[in-house]
Amino acid sequence: MKRLLLLSLIPIFGFGFQSLAQGDLIVSPARLVFDNKKQMQELNLVNIGKDTAVYTISFVQKNMKEDGSFVNIVEPDAGQMFAEPFMRIFPRIIKLAPGKPQVIKLQYVRKSDMADGEYRSHLYFRAEKGDTPLGMSDVKIDSTKLVVQLIPVFGISIPIIIYSGSVNMASTLSDMKISNGQKDLQTLKFTINRTGNKSAYGDLAVEFAPKQGKPYPVGIMNGVGVYTNIDKRNITLNLTNDSGKKLKNGKLKVKYMTSNEKKPVLLAKAELDID
Repeated sequence: MKRLLLLSLIPIFGFGFQSLAQGDLIVSPARLVFDNKKQMQELNLVNIGKDTAVYTISFVQKNMKEDGSFVNIVEPDAGQMFAEPFMRIFPRIIKLAPGKPQVIKLQYVRKSDMADGEYRSHLYFRAEKGDTPLGMSDVKIDSTKLVVQLIPVFGISIPIIIYSGSVNMASTLSDMKISNGQKDLQTLKFTINRTGNKSAYGDLAVEFAPKQGKPYPVGIMNGVGVYTNIDKRNITLNLTNDSGKKLKNGKLKVKYMTSNEKKPVLLAKAELDID
């Protein structure tokens, strides 16, 4: 008896860059924030693949863990609020030809009884698999054996955030330490601490200031968030050094700055002496 098992692999990504790509889909921007002044926004999608693709758009709920990874949830934690009930999407199903763009409109529908704070959900783009996998019509299957065919079903998700009423956030950097690995690789570890009813979001830049000589950049990490469901996030950043030697006899300076602004605002900073 001939049997065919079709398995789906669904990698889902969170937020990070100004444009986010997975599979053959590019989504820009990779994060949308709504408030009383900004209630209608657009997302730009582009199919960079060779085949026409169909995507369904829906909301999912996620929480961030302290290592920066995500877990799916159904019910909000205490004090957590979802953005989905206050959002409208147009359209929810799109068909994209190769190289063709598509604009998705999102509207924030504010209600008078909304509590102050941040509301967050994640917009999920799911590529629908075809009825017949590519190449399957040409494959000869041995009817006496079990055949497993892996069909990639790609998905991508981005955060949708609403600021309602009074929101505030403060952040600090702590627990900085440097570790030495193989081939002069050095890793900086530290913690971003967050307080308030608003997520932290920004770019990390690390500079090394030797005791003699000019400071120079040794590390960067863009689009680093700490969501409201956690009050700290642990960061591990591999340092780069053009000299090929380990950093020593100086000071590491770390800055956490707001992203995608003409004049970035400093959110937090810290220093670490290296002997």
